[in-house]
Amino acid sequence: MKRRTFLQRIGSILAVLGVTEAEWLTLGNHYYQALAQPNPRKLALLIGINQYPQIPTLSGCLTDVELQRELLIHRFGFQGSDILTLTEEEASREFIEAAFSDHLSKQAKPSDVVVFHFSGYGSRVKLQTSPDTMQNALVPANGTKKPQDEKIVNYVLEETLLLLLRSLPTHQVTAVLDTSYYAPSTALGLKTRALQELVEAKLVVDELDLLKELKTQNLPSTPVVLTATSNPKQSAREGLFSGFSAGLFTYALTQYLWEFTPATTIQVALSQVENSLSNLGSKQQPALLSNQKNQHITSLVPDNLIGTEGAVNAIEDDGKTVHLWLAGLPPQVLLYYGVNSRLTLATGEELILRSRTGLTAKAQISKIDRTTPLQVGELVQEAVRVLPRNINLTIALDTGLERIERVDAISAFAAFSRVSTVVIGEKPADYLFAKLQQTPSRYGLFSLGGELVPNSTGEVGEAVKLTVQRLAPKLSTLLAAKLWRLTENQRSSRLPLKATLEIITDILPSVVMQRETVRTFKTETSIEKSLQTRLIASLPTAIVPMGSRMQYRVENHSDRPVYLILLGLNNNHTAIAFYSLETPQEPNTADTKPLLKQVVIPPGETLTLPQTNTASEWVISGLALFYEQQLILSTAPFSETLAALNTGKYSTAEQSPISPLLNSLDVAQTLLQDLHNASTLKTGMNGTAADSYILDVNNWASFSFSFQVV
Repeated sequence: MKRRTFLQRIGSILAVLGVTEAEWLTLGNHYYQALAQPNPRKLALLIGINQYPQIPTLSGCLTDVELQRELLIHRFGFQGSDILTLTEEEASREFIEAAFSDHLSKQAKPSDVVVFHFSGYGSRVKLQTSPDTMQNALVPANGTKKPQDEKIVNYVLEETLLLLLRSLPTHQVTAVLDTSYYAPSTALGLKTRALQELVEAKLVVDELDLLKELKTQNLPSTPVVLTATSNPKQSAREGLFSGFSAGLFTYALTQYLWEFTPATTIQVALSQVENSLSNLGSKQQPALLSNQKNQHITSLVPDNLIGTEGAVNAIEDDGKTVHLWLAGLPPQVLLYYGVNSRLTLATGEELILRSRTGLTAKAQISKIDRTTPLQVGELVQEAVRVLPRNINLTIALDTGLERIERVDAISAFAAFSRVSTVVIGEKPADYLFAKLQQTPSRYGLFSLGGELVPNSTGEVGEAVKLTVQRLAPKLSTLLAAKLWRLTENQRSSRLPLKATLEIITDILPSVVMQRETVRTFKTETSIEKSLQTRLIASLPTAIVPMGSRMQYRVENHSDRPVYLILLGLNNNHTAIAFYSLETPQEPNTADTKPLLKQVVIPPGETLTLPQTNTASEWVISGLALFYEQQLILSTAPFSETLAALNTGKYSTAEQSPISPLLNSLDVAQTLLQDLHNASTLKTGMNGTAADSYILDVNNWASFSFSFQVV
C-alpha cells in the first residue's frame, strides 16, 4: 500500500498520534547509547486490540498502548508526531504492515531509534509450505476469519514481524510483544492472550507472499525483541488493577522503566520484571529472543533518566492543581496510595495528592508562588507514602462455582475480619477460590495466575465452608505478606543502601542478586560511576542449589545508623523471619525464653546477615523450592515489631537464623507502625495519622528478593 493511500485511509488515526517514547526499551547498551545521542529521530509504532469479532474480548491492550505512550513521551522525550498508534479495528493486518512500511521502514535512518509494540491475541497456524509445523502468529483485529472462507486466517506471522524488524535501516530497533501463542483448554484466574489454534486453518496468501519476499532480502538490523513469556506453554496474562486493566508484562516493564536508571544487562532487567510479575500473581517469565543478553549500559541520558514515579500531564486552576500520571508506582502500592501522599518536583516543590482514579491523580501544589510556571511533562518523585490501616485480603470467587457454592463461600469468608470477596474479573483481588480442575469435588486457593497455593485444598467432597475454615492460618499469613510487600520502595527511597544476596563459597561469595537505592546519588558523575561498577548476576531467574550456605551483605552508605528486619514466604506460603537472639548470660533452661535484639548497621559500615559462624549458618535445605523475602531497613528501631516477635513461641533447641514466623499478621502490622513512627512528618499532616500509615522515603528502604531452589 502506498504511503499516500495509507495516510488517507487512516487520517483520523494520524490526528491523534500517540505520545509514545522508545527509550523504555533501552534495556541494551546499544539502545541507551542511541538515546544518549542527539538522534535525528525516534519512531514508534504501538498496537493494541481489545475488541475482536466473534471471540472473547481482551481488557488491557488499549491501556498498554497508553502506558507506553506516556512513558515514551514524559520519560524519554519522543515527539508525538513520531509515534503512530493503531488500536481496535484500525489494527488490521493490512494496516499494521502498511504502517510498518510507511511509518517505520520509509522514514527510519541509520542513526534513528525504532520501537514496535503489540498487545493482543496470539495463536498458532500451519503453513501450506510446512504443514507439519505450527507457526507463531499475532492476531490482528481482522485476523480471526475471512468471510469468503472460514478456514482462511488473516494473521501476522511472528517470523514475518521479525524479518520486518530486521529489514529496518537502523540497528537501534526494539520490539515488545505482550502476547502468547499456546492457549490451554481451560485456565483459571487472569485473562490469557492466546487463542486456540485452528488445526485446519490456512494463512491468507498475501501474508505468505510477504514472507517469501522478505526472505529474499538483505536484512541488516539485529533487533532486540522482548516477549511476555519464555516457554511456549506459558500464557501472557492481563491483570485487573485499581480502575483499569493492563497486560502484566507491559505494566511491569513500563513501571520498571519509569523508576529505574538503566544500568544492567537486559537479562537482569527482565529478572526485575519477572519479580514484579510474581508479585502480581503470575509465573510467566519474560524472555529475550535476540542475542543481546549480556550488554550493559555504559552511557546515560542526563537528568531525565533519574528514576521517577510519574509526570505532570495537565494543569488547571491557574497552576494550583495538577493532573499526574503515576505509572511508576508499584501496582500493589498504587491500589492503596492514599490522599495526602506527597510527591516532589525536580525543583524540590511538593505536591499533595488529593484524589486518584486509576493511573491518574490530582494533586495540589504546596506553594503556589513559584518563580517559573509549572510545565506539563515535569517529572515527580515519591516523598511520603500514605497507606490505610484497614487493608484487607481480597479473595476472588471463580465463575466456575455454582450459585450455592458462591453463597457458601461468601458466608464462610465473611467470618474473617480482614478478608473480603469479589467475583473474579469485577474488582482487583489477591487470590482466587475455585474448584480443582482435575478434581472438581475439591476446592482450593489459587494465585491469580492459576497456580495452586500449597496446602490450601480441601478434601474430596468436602463442603465449601469447611475448606474455607481450614484456610484461616493461611489467609492470615497471606494478608501479612501483602502488608509487608506494600513497603517496597527500592526505587524511591532516599537512604543510600545496598543489599546483596550471596552464596558462601570457600573462595569468594557468589552473587545471586543485588538491590540498591539509586536516587541517593547526587550528581550525574556519581550515578554513572555507581551504575558502571554495580555487581549484578546475569541470570534471568535467580537459582540457588539445594544445600547452599547463604547470606545477605548489607551496606549502609548513609550518615545514620539503620535498623534491619527480614520477613518472607517459602514455597508453601509459610511465613519466615530472621531472628537475631541476645547472647544469654546464663545457659538457657526450659523456662528461659531467648530474647530478640535489634539488628543495627552503623553509618558507613557493612553487615553480613546472618553473622558468618557455624552456629548461625543459613543453609538452604528441606522442600522449600521458592523463597520470597523482604529486607526492610529503617532509621528508627523496630521496637514494636520485636515486641510482637517476642510474643511468639521459639524453640530454644533449634535456633536457625531464618525460621518460621508464627504470628505473621501481628508482626506485619507492627512493622508498618514502626515505619510510621520513624516518620517526622506526622504533625504536619493533619487528619492523616489517625487512620493511615505515613511513611517518609528519607527514613526507610525495602528490598524484595525472590529466588528458586533446585
